[in-house]
Amino acid sequence: MSATLAPVAPARPDVQRGLALRHSVYLIGRSLRILRREPVYLAFTLIQPMVWLLLFGALFERVADLPGFGDISYLEYLTPGVVVMTAMMSAGWAGTGFIDDMQRGVMDRNLTSPVSRGALITGVLAYQAVVTVVQSLIVFGVGLLAGARYDGGVAGVLVVLLCATLLAVIFAALSCAVALSLRSQESLIGVSQFLTLPLAFTSTVMMAPALLPDWVGTVARYNPVDWAARASRDALLGDPDWSAVLGRAGLLAALTLVMAWLATRAFRAYQRSV
Repeated sequence: MSATLAPVAPARPDVQRGLALRHSVYLIGRSLRILRREPVYLAFTLIQPMVWLLLFGALFERVADLPGFGDISYLEYLTPGVVVMTAMMSAGWAGTGFIDDMQRGVMDRNLTSPVSRGALITGVLAYQAVVTVVQSLIVFGVGLLAGARYDGGVAGVLVVLLCATLLAVIFAALSCAVALSLRSQESLIGVSQFLTLPLAFTSTVMMAPALLPDWVGTVARYNPVDWAARASRDALLGDPDWSAVLGRAGLLAALTLVMAWLATRAFRAYQRSV
């Protein structure tokens, strides 16, 4: 008479959550160790923002004299916008790590290991959040050295960091989802280039809302880049409308959760295609 094997009971939900948390912490630490060994990556990601901030801030300085900008310099208007643009464009490359893992066979080994899909995504998103905070503080510091001044104080700066981080996580999750679905470096670059500049220029990153064409203003209402730019800029004012600031930050937080969920689901598309 043949013996029958008893089915293995699935791990309890609290055990699964504990494993996912440990896996996430390990993957975040692994990514940060790589960044610490290669700080030149962070330096290169800041070259373009410095051009926008210092060159555009000087070239378009007189634009702030137009009605609609308020009583601030163009550099003060531009600095939070550059922080937001830097977060978006840097995060657009987050999926390249997944593509490298696919080409080396690491992704397949990860997916057959006990590591949870959520931990793989969380590791990438948390790493991008840390990079964004460092980038944002550097851009802010350069803006202050160049003469920008803000009445919002520490609270305003914290809101800017929060909005930039949420926006970076949104685009990092999108980048990971595209990488898992298309499995091509060229396709990821194409999607990133297709989205970033149009989203930046259909927002108030560089131009005051009152000076935008009507159709651009309409598009900007549904543009997460504009949500981050407006919330950041308003928070830096001396007496911001906190309901508007928190409302836009809430939209960014909701979209962050949706995009993180979609990125995790994209592992299924990858597994079906291999």
